[in-house]
Amino acid sequence: MDMKSSSQTAAPAVPAPPPTPMPAPFVSLVADPRRRVVVFVLLLTALFMATLDNQIVSTALPTIVGEFGELERFGWIGSAYLLASSAVMPLYGKLGDLFGRKYVIMAAVAIFTLGSLVCGLAVSMDTLIAARVLQALGGGGIMVSIFSINADLFEARERARYQSYASLALMASGAVGPVLGGTLSDLFGWRSIFLVNLPIGILVLAGLAFLLPYRKPHRRPKIDYAGAILLAGAVASVVLWADSAQIFGSLIATQSLAVIAFGLVCALGWIAVERRVAEPVVPLSLFSNRTINLLLVVSLVSGAIGIGSVNYVALFLQTTTGLTPTHAGLLFIAMTGGIAAGSLWAGRRISKSGLYKPFSVASTALGVVSLAFFSQMHAGTSVVLIAAVMLLHGISIGIGQQVPVLGVQNAASRDDVGAATGTVTLARMSGAAIAISIYGAIIGSGLSHLTNQIPGVADFQQLTPQMLAALPEASRAAVAEAYAGAFFPLFLTASGIVAIGLAAALMLKNVRLPVAGKGR
Repeated sequence: MDMKSSSQTAAPAVPAPPPTPMPAPFVSLVADPRRRVVVFVLLLTALFMATLDNQIVSTALPTIVGEFGELERFGWIGSAYLLASSAVMPLYGKLGDLFGRKYVIMAAVAIFTLGSLVCGLAVSMDTLIAARVLQALGGGGIMVSIFSINADLFEARERARYQSYASLALMASGAVGPVLGGTLSDLFGWRSIFLVNLPIGILVLAGLAFLLPYRKPHRRPKIDYAGAILLAGAVASVVLWADSAQIFGSLIATQSLAVIAFGLVCALGWIAVERRVAEPVVPLSLFSNRTINLLLVVSLVSGAIGIGSVNYVALFLQTTTGLTPTHAGLLFIAMTGGIAAGSLWAGRRISKSGLYKPFSVASTALGVVSLAFFSQMHAGTSVVLIAAVMLLHGISIGIGQQVPVLGVQNAASRDDVGAATGTVTLARMSGAAIAISIYGAIIGSGLSHLTNQIPGVADFQQLTPQMLAALPEASRAAVAEAYAGAFFPLFLTASGIVAIGLAAALMLKNVRLPVAGKGR
């Protein structure tokens, strides 16, 4: 048999399976390293502005309440901002995926700057809360867009280091915010704490317009308006129900139950919409990933503690120690210094090892301990001891702060990085908003029976730091003890919330982030 005949009778060769496609290597949005750093600094400035606003208002809140009254709505100055920003975060993440991130973040900065101006012109508690909502419509977009752009600028392990710098900016705003808020409130009035955002916002807008490149996405823009509205309704219902004890008198009042029913309808409607739309505002496939689900729980807890407790720690300091807004703000340096140190150290270690689970576990474990210490403080506790506990609490927040964003961005597909970032940021801000409402209900319940029972205090709701300092020593001590008693269950509740985050962190897989040049 010749060779030709032999080849014709041989068994056909089995085709080799196609090679497994490898993830595309990371390509930065900005090729020039120096320009990349400048863009990153602009992003940090925008982040500093947005987070400074939430921190700067903390030490001025008692003064605002003193002018407008309505202590029972104290928490809404913060929770209205967090609620509105949480509602728009997933939409901003998806808009960045669909239209490119440059013009999305510029729109967010412009809205936030305009909202800051309106806040500075508020004439009542109602108008201030409404202005905070407008401000939050931009602030939510700033926080989501910045972390999404970081994913376009830096590969995963390098991102860990730069995210630690972002955490440092967050902590710088935390350190400067309470001090600046108290000082500006004392010297120029509380309105100046919002107007300080105007020059920062204009500077950031100009810089981003010239230096941030525009990358046109390859996907056809389709906005899931129905999904965004339904998700916003569900999130708003959760926060409103948490505050319903003060609004409607009980968590199980008829109106409160109606809020729950409305939220359930929105949630079910959102799921139905997301299953059939081509570009869901939050892809349901994200929730099929166990790592993402656990990190969302960790993010909820980190928001409840890292953001939600700030205003109440400031209130605790001013009411139980007699510190002025300026001095109370200075004491925050201990906490924010701890957050900065913990975040920078963790960022470098994650960048080197690629492992993030150990830092989440350590963060939540220390948080349980520090908040348990807070619950044992009373009106006579030494300021030095309070500062030491605040430092420990800051370290606990710092070492785990960047884990949820890093982990979720690594677990999600590249096309869904913006939506995933928006979802994890939404979880963080929703946790903060819910926690603020819960903390407010605890404080309100603890103080509700003290009206007009302290000599020299005509109305507890209008007691400013200046009025407190002018009271007789016995009355000041009575006020301090009353607030210390009200804060005991608050800190115990916060410690229990962190324990939930610790359980979720322990269940995380010990995933290692990829190195540069090897894809995702």
